Amino acid sequence: MDYIDKVLEKLKEWARKLIETLLSPEGQPEPELIPIPVNDPRHRRR
Repeated sequence: MDYIDKVLEKLKEWARKLIETLLSPEGQPEPELIPIPVNDPRHRRR
């Protein structure tokens, strides 16, 4: 029974963290994309 109680406590903890993460207003910002120059001969100006 002790094992089942530990598993249930861990599941409750994970569920609480998941709900806090989903409902938190700040959240993690998405990383900004960095443009990478590409040498593409189709788009060169003449």
